[in-house]
Parts: sequence; C-alpha cells; structure tokens
Amino acid sequence: MASIQGAKPPPLSPLPSQQSSSYRSTNQLRTPSNRKTIYDRNLNRTRTSELSRASFAYLFSEMVTYAQKRVTGIQDLERRLNEQGYPLGLRLLPLLLYREPPRTSFRPTRILPLLQFIHGQLWRHLFGRSADAIEHSSSANNEYMISDNEPLVNQYISVPKEMNQLNCAAFVAGVIEGVCDGCGMKAAVSAHNGGTEMWPGKTVFLIRFEPEVIQREGILEKGR
Repeated sequence: MASIQGAKPPPLSPLPSQQSSSYRSTNQLRTPSNRKTIYDRNLNRTRTSELSRASFAYLFSEMVTYAQKRVTGIQDLERRLNEQGYPLGLRLLPLLLYREPPRTSFRPTRILPLLQFIHGQLWRHLFGRSADAIEHSSSANNEYMISDNEPLVNQYISVPKEMNQLNCAAFVAGVIEGVCDGCGMKAAVSAHNGGTEMWPGKTVFLIRFEPEVIQREGILEKGR
C-alpha cells in the first residue's frame, strides 16, 4: 500500500461562480471589478421619466382640497396655493442648473435670461414643453408676463360658478416666484385668467419685480 504521508494535495480550482463574478473583495468591501460604485452612476439618467397624468391629477386635486380648508375667499385660496409652489421653485433652480451643460450652468443675473430660463427649461421640466409667450408690459416697467394657453394644472380642476375667478395655476405662480427669488431677483407672481375664443383656458402669469431689481438691471445695462 502506497504511503500518502507528506503528499501535497492538488491545487483547488475556483468555483465557476467565483470565476464569473464581476466583484472583488478589498478590505471586506465588495466593489465592482471596473472600480465604479453607485456613486459613479449618472444622476441624470431618470430626468426624462414622466409622471402619469392620472397620478398628477389626483395629487394636485388633493393639494387644492387641502389648501381650500379654512380659507376666507378666492384670494386666500390662491395665496395658499402660491405658498405651496414657492419651495418647489427654490429647489428646482439648482437641480435644473446642474443638469445644464457646464458652459450654460450658471444662475441668471439679468431679467431676460431669467424669463427665458423659466419659459424654456423650467416649463419643459414641469410640463414637457415650453411656455407659449413672454411679454413686457407697456404700462409698467417692472411687469412681465408669461403665457400658457393650456396650463396642465387647470385641466383636471372643476371650478364652481361662484368661484369663476379662481385660477389654480397660482401654484405654478408660486414656483416661478421661488425661481426668481432663488436668482436674487425678488418678484411677486400671480396667475390670471386670460381666456380667448381660441384658448379659453389661457393663463397669464404676471411677474412684478421689486424696484431694486429694475434699478440693478439699469446699472448692468449701462455697464455693457
């Protein structure tokens, strides 16, 4: 009988699951073999995701119902909707700027670039399209208007006849106001019914900038 004392065991080959694994262990921390972790993933990969209209309609109707409690009138209800949208505008501003290309990812410092940012990037992020128009008031130097012919927030709201002056797009006005304040251009924004025969649901967002904003705009214009 042959002696097996001192014989060396054959080398063990790794299991198939070990051979095909794309992970390695370093100091008991499993990391991918390509050295990339979850923190290296592109944060923008879900920016084109859309929320279903049914979900939005239900969510927004609940927000209006909540804001409607203990209000004294239409203006009070619109004020509360505006206050609900304001923090969203403050938080959307840095997010949208982050998603811009590096050469354009700067905070607007002039009125016109700010209005173009709201008309374009902000509206596309919220509603999947740009707003319909930007106008400058001919009677007041500090007043600008952004128009939306079919505001999404009003499409699923049934307004009773006794409240026909109510415009639930006051929520969007609050978002605009938050973006303006986040850019250091304080303004008061309100939503107004501007329906026409072609666009009966048209809403005009009136943006009134504070006097110091207009004064700074004039100084910057002279310094060009």
